[in-house]
Amino acid sequence: MVAQCDKTPRAAMAAQPLITWLVEQGLEGTSQEALLQGYCDRLVDLGVPLWRFFLGQRAFHPRFGGIGFQWTAAEGISSRAFAYEETPRNDWLRSPLFSFVQNGMSDQRYDLQTGTDYQQYPLLEDLKAQGATDYFISGLHFAKVDTENYQDPNQAPEGVLISWCTDRDGGFSAYEVELMKTAMPYLGLALKSTANRRMAADLLKVYLGRESGRRVLSGEIQRGSSRQIDAVICLFDLKGFTSLAEQIPGPDLIDMLNDYFGIAVAAIQSHGGNILKFIGDGILTMFDLGSSQLDARAALEAAKDLRAQISQRNSERLAEGLPVADFTLALHAGEILYGNIGAENRLDFTVIGPAVNLTARLSNMHEAVGQNIILSEKVQKAAGTTDHDLVSLGRYMLRGVADPIELFTVYVPDEDTA
Repeated sequence: MVAQCDKTPRAAMAAQPLITWLVEQGLEGTSQEALLQGYCDRLVDLGVPLWRFFLGQRAFHPRFGGIGFQWTAAEGISSRAFAYEETPRNDWLRSPLFSFVQNGMSDQRYDLQTGTDYQQYPLLEDLKAQGATDYFISGLHFAKVDTENYQDPNQAPEGVLISWCTDRDGGFSAYEVELMKTAMPYLGLALKSTANRRMAADLLKVYLGRESGRRVLSGEIQRGSSRQIDAVICLFDLKGFTSLAEQIPGPDLIDMLNDYFGIAVAAIQSHGGNILKFIGDGILTMFDLGSSQLDARAALEAAKDLRAQISQRNSERLAEGLPVADFTLALHAGEILYGNIGAENRLDFTVIGPAVNLTARLSNMHEAVGQNIILSEKVQKAAGTTDHDLVSLGRYMLRGVADPIELFTVYVPDEDTA
C-alpha cells in the first residue's frame, strides 16, 4: 500500500536547494529539455526513487497542440510534439491524465503494486508490466481558472500536467511526495518562463519568418530601425487566381491556396530563402546568403524546384478532381532596406526600396513576354556560369525606370517539366 501524503517541515527544507536551482534556471531562460533533465537528476540526488517522469504542456503553434517531455532513469529526457486533431486521440481519452483534467485537476495517485483502480488505463497496465509500483499525478494552471466549473479535457487552459512514477517496492513515501509537491510551483514558474520565450520565438518565426522573427526577438523593435542589404527579391504569384476565386467556394479556395503556398514556401526555404509576407495570392521573399552569386543561384534553384513540384501537384490535383493553378515568379537583385516600418502601435518587419518596386514591375510582364519565370539582367549576371539555361527575352522599358532592362527566363525542355 502506498503511503499517503504527509506535509512535514523536513520535506520543505530538503526541497530548498532544488527550489533555488529552479528559480535560477527560470531567470536564465534554460531550455525546457535541460530544465527537466536537471530537475529529475536533482530529485534522484535527493533520494527520490524516480523511475519515470512525464510533463505535458500546451503549445502555441499552428501545427502542434501540445508537447510532452518524458524522462526515464535509463534514457534521460526526450520530447514529442502532438499535432492538432479534430477528434481527440484514443490513447489520450484512455489516459489517466485525461481523467485527471476531467475530475478538476485534483491530485491522483495509483497503487500499481497492490491496487486495482489503475486497470482501466492501458498506460498504467503497461507501466506495471515493466515493474512500476506507484504513479502520482498533479498539475498547475499558468493563469487564474474557474476550477468550480467543468474543464474540457480537450481544451485545457495553459499549464502543465505532471506524473511521477517509481518502481521501488512500496512506492513513494509520504515525505517524497511532499518534497515533489513543494518544488512543483517553482518548476511551473521556471517552465512558464522558458515556455513563453519558446512560444514567442515559434510564433514570430511563423508569422514574420525565420530571420525577421529572430531580429524582432533580439530586440530590434523600434520603428525606423533597419539595415541596408544586397539581396535577390522574389515575388511568387498564382496565375488566374482572381477568376478562380469567383468560381470556387471559400473553404475550397483556402485549401487550394494553402496547398500551393505550402509547396512554394518549402521550395524557397529549402534553398535558404526568407519568407517576408503573403500578399493575397502572392508571396514576397528574399535570398540573402552572403553574396550576390549565392543569392542568385539559390533563387534559380528554387525556381527550378517550384516549376517541377507545382507541375507534379497539378497532375495530382487534376486526378483528384480539384481545381488547379499555374504560377509566376519574378526575380531581381539590388539594395533594399530591411527593418521596421509602420505606425507606433502597428509595425511591419519588411523590405522596401527601388529593387522591391522593380521586382513588382517585373511581375506584371509575364503576359507580355509569355513566360512564367522572369529574372532581371542583374540576377543573370550575379549567377554567373550555371547549369540553368538562361535565355534573353529582350530589353524593355519599365514604368518608373529610366533605362531599358534586359529580361531573361529559364529554359526547360518540355520533357523535363512533365
